Amino acid sequence: MKIAGHTMGTPEYTVSEAIRLFRDIGIHGAEIVVQDGYRSGISCACSIEELDTVKKTAKENGIEICCLTPYNSRFNELDDAVRQSEIECICRVIDACDYLGARFIRIYGGNLQAGDYDNLADRRAKLVESMRFLGSRATEKHVTLVIENHFNTMAVSASECADLIRDIDHSAVRILYDQANLSFTGKEDYEDAIAIQQEYVAYMHVKDLVFKEGVTFTSSEVSHPEESKRNVFTRIVGEGIIKWPEILDMVKQRGYDGWLSLEYERRWHPDDIPDASIGMKKSADYLKTLI
Repeated sequence: MKIAGHTMGTPEYTVSEAIRLFRDIGIHGAEIVVQDGYRSGISCACSIEELDTVKKTAKENGIEICCLTPYNSRFNELDDAVRQSEIECICRVIDACDYLGARFIRIYGGNLQAGDYDNLADRRAKLVESMRFLGSRATEKHVTLVIENHFNTMAVSASECADLIRDIDHSAVRILYDQANLSFTGKEDYEDAIAIQQEYVAYMHVKDLVFKEGVTFTSSEVSHPEESKRNVFTRIVGEGIIKWPEILDMVKQRGYDGWLSLEYERRWHPDDIPDASIGMKKSADYLKTLI
């Protein structure tokens, strides 16, 4: 297993500065946000000039760019024009992965924003169609799309994610295992989640949390819960309730030896955790004791 830093955790840094920080805190990979207007991300246009800078900085600092993380989600839209626009965005990200040597793209399993649950069967069919098309494009560039266990998508739980992967039935479309997301949305515990979906897992996010007392999870967004609706506080890895020693031991027993990406959520919850130079380093040091 190898540890990566996620630029979600470095909102005060440019991508190049984040890469140098990851080197300084002793980790070897970078998961990079692809989104316009975010300081620690690559723009959606993915220009060669921008990618060149990132690629050069990573090479100079011995950091492998392992994953790109766009925020497109409407792969299950019934409006084909909207869905096709999202697909075209991911095609650009696939090309960017090829240029940077990244082998994974984080994917949202569609969008069920604000609890809009009409026409679920038709939407799911569109999602499967989109992922099969994008899987074939990804295969050409030796890239794997990893659908995250994530709220307000069609892959909230481990069981939903595994069922979706079986229906997509494409070797370039796998699962991104995120136990923290499963936990705070009230889905499977780690033992059940690993038993259900681990055979399809190609990438993992690592983060930690503690629950707020008496608060039930709700969110009208896909990317992150609104501050007033959160049912958890985010924490440095090893200082929350997620049982990372047991999880990593169990996935290792099932053959997982891939990336552990520190999805340090300072972008969304800066009051919960310190700067990445402190908190991501502590998280990485803790993971090193486990692996």
